[in-house]
Formats: sequence, structure tokens, C-alpha cells
Amino acid sequence: MKFIIKLFPEITIKSKPVRKQFVRQLRSNIKKILKRIDETVVVIGQWDKIEVELHEASAERGEEIAAALQRIPGIANILLVTEHGFTDFDDIFEKTKSIYASMIAGKTFVVRVKRAGKHDFKSIDVERYVGGGLLKHTEGVAVDLHNPEVVVKLEIRNDTLYIIEKRYEGLGGFPIGSLDTVLSLISGGFDSTVSSYLTMKRGLRTHFCFFNLGGAAHEIGVKQVSLYLWEQYGSSHKVKFITIPFEEVVAEILKSVHHSQMGVVLKRMMLRASSQVAEDMNVQALVTGESVAQVSSQTLTNLSVIDKVTDTLVLRPLITMDKMDIIRLSAQIGTEDFAKTMPEYCGVISDRPTTCAKMHKIQREEDRFDFDVLDKAVADRVAVTIDEVMDSVVTVEDVELVSTPSIDDVIVDIRHPNEAERRPLHLTNNEIVHIPFFELMSKTSELDLSKRYLLYCEKGTMSQLHASHLKGEGFDNVLVYKV
Repeated sequence: MKFIIKLFPEITIKSKPVRKQFVRQLRSNIKKILKRIDETVVVIGQWDKIEVELHEASAERGEEIAAALQRIPGIANILLVTEHGFTDFDDIFEKTKSIYASMIAGKTFVVRVKRAGKHDFKSIDVERYVGGGLLKHTEGVAVDLHNPEVVVKLEIRNDTLYIIEKRYEGLGGFPIGSLDTVLSLISGGFDSTVSSYLTMKRGLRTHFCFFNLGGAAHEIGVKQVSLYLWEQYGSSHKVKFITIPFEEVVAEILKSVHHSQMGVVLKRMMLRASSQVAEDMNVQALVTGESVAQVSSQTLTNLSVIDKVTDTLVLRPLITMDKMDIIRLSAQIGTEDFAKTMPEYCGVISDRPTTCAKMHKIQREEDRFDFDVLDKAVADRVAVTIDEVMDSVVTVEDVELVSTPSIDDVIVDIRHPNEAERRPLHLTNNEIVHIPFFELMSKTSELDLSKRYLLYCEKGTMSQLHASHLKGEGFDNVLVYKV
């Protein structure tokens, strides 16, 4: 029993040296991943295919091995085959019947043969003989040349018969390690997870860069989905997960930048920071999940202004994809459930955000920004290897949600002052204090431990993140007010 791995077609059209390099890299990746499942697996690289040989004990794990192969970039399809010598047509028929008789029972079928080598017969001769024998000596219903329910697939190479029991579709793309390295800016939502997957599929070794805008819960969620992506599609090569603490950068933007320009300035700050990380890591490009006009900062004009902040190449795999197509692909690759439950940062809220940023206006806003804050964030970044990313995670504390406050509860409105002013919170019986989320951690010493505090924000996300963090710091008197 063995798997025959067909190369992604784009590999086969490369020049001879490049093709050899790609096949060698793919063989190495397959060997590295499958050895974790079964040490006895043998991987053999050839010019037009790669063979994975299974011993008897390994055969029991065939489906697990096939599933792993399906997630390795560079593979077009995988054929599960049994290999036989043969003497004549009748011998081919008997061997085929022993495998396919139960599969075609009660169904229409057709026999397809591929042949290589010198023989005194043609492929169609084998197809007719084996097809007629199966029709006569099995419970197959009929031969259907156009729309069969089962295709009986055989390959004859010189004196060897390969009976193809099953075909699995591969990812396509190029082997990881055969191309360059990139740094993906990942937030854990639909867009950034799918864009990261697409760069892995294309053969780009993909590191992860996370900008922590508001607490441990979000970071944990992004670490989990990044680890999942790596384990599923990129585990042949170690990569890093880099966390950049961006809370103070956001606070500086909120204090110094006009509200209409905040989104563009934040993206430019992220590119500045990630470009520095990429340079330090000798990474060739950045990857983002942006798609044209999906949000206000992603108009072509704004993207052009954002890109001018760096000389580092920025790749946008999703640039022309529709949101529903992105969500469907997310479901296909297994990140949908992560993305649906991922906390969304609701901090930088622009009132009437610009969709047509002007460079001179952006530069004027950034002239008021204290870049020491950005430098400190980059300097304070934390990098860990992806396989150890969860080792440093501190469990997020569960936080109680309160919909009806007690009369003595103090409501802490952590929204940005502009948002709180536009939509003021009114309660008859409770004291309401205003502490913007970006100042909350610095004012914890002012909290009265004898009182119960309920954090409030419009969507409930930031309040839960910060309440969870405070509870982890020992503030058991902090809960969440959920309207």
C-alpha cells in the first residue's frame, strides 16, 4: 500500500533546476510531517511524483496520513494505490475485482487506464477487458462511459500495475521553504486568518505579528488561531509569533490625531512597527487581510497613503475578494469558528472617517504624535516560536455579566470620550464615572476595593477584556455591565 503524490502543475512547468529544488523541498516537508505520525513511513522523491510507502502497521493510519498530506502545500492530489506485478489481462482483472467489487455493487461504473512503457496492447484494450469482466462477475449495474457513479482507475507502468483505490485533493501551491519569508499582520478575524493561509499555501514561510490593542483575551484568541493555522498548513517549518503592545500607541492616537484620520494613522503606525520587525528578522514582505473598499481605511486612496509609510513590500492576498467568499474560505480551512468568537477591538472609533486621505493632512496629524511611544512599543515586543506560543498564556478569568445593577454598583463607562458624549449612558440609581479604556489600567489604584464596579462599553467587548484582565490582577470587585 502506498500513496502516489502528484505535483502541483505550476511546479512541473518550472525549469529543471527549479523543479528539482521544489520536489526536493516538498519531499523534505512531507517526510518531516509524516514522521510525526509514523516513523516507519518511507518517502521517495521522483521527477514527476513523490511516493509514500506504508508498512502493514502504517496502513491502519492511512486516513490520518492522507489527511496530513492534503494539508501540505505543493501537492495537487494524492492517490492511494496498491502495487502489483501482472502477467496478462485476466491477472489484471482478478486483482482489480478483489478491490473494486464491493465499491461498484449496485452502481454504474467505468474503467480508466493510464499506461507508460512499451507494451503490445493499448490502454483501451485493458479498459474493455477489465470493464467487461467486472460487469459479468460482480454486482455492478452497468458500464457508463459518460456519467458513472464509480471510476475504476488503473495505471500500468512497464511491468507494474497500480490499482488506485482512492483519490484525495491536495492544497496546490508551492512547498513551504521553496520561496521567501513573510510576516502576516494577524488580528484573528476572517480576513487576516484567510490571508495567512493563502501565503502558506503559496509556499511562503509565514510568521505572525499581532498588535495587542486591548487585553489578554484577544491575544489568547489570536495565539490559538495562529497555532491552528501553523499546525494545519505550515508545520514543516518553525515560525515566530510576535506580540507588539499597542495600547499606548492607540491612546496617543486618540489624544493627538483628529478623529477622521485615526484609522489611516493607526494603519500607518502598524506598518511602521511591523516593517521594523520584518527588517530585524530579515523578512521580505508584510501580509495584511485588506480588501478594496471593505472598510473606510481600505479605499485605494487610503491604501496608497498607508503604503507610503514604508519601503517594505505589502502583500494583500484578499485585495479583490468579496466578504462572503472570504468567510466561505474561512469555513473551508477551519478558522471560521475562531473568527466568529474572536473579540473585536472597539477602541479607535472615527467619527465620519476619511475615505480619501490626503498625505499633507496625515503628516500634519502625525507631527503631533509622540513617536517615542511607537519606538517603545516596538522595543517591548515579545517573540516566541509558534509551537511554544500557548506556554506563556495566562488563563483569562471568567467575568460575570450584570444586566440589572444593584443600587450601590458603580458603572465605569470606558468608552472614548467622544463616543460617550454622542451617546451618553443614563441610569437612575447608579453612580457613573468616565474612565476611557486607554487610561483604565493606569487608574486601578483609584478603585475603592469596598465597592463593586461594572465596566461598560457599547459592544461589551472591551469591557469584558478589561474586566477579565483586572480580575486576573486580583480585582474581584470588577464585573461587566451588559445592556
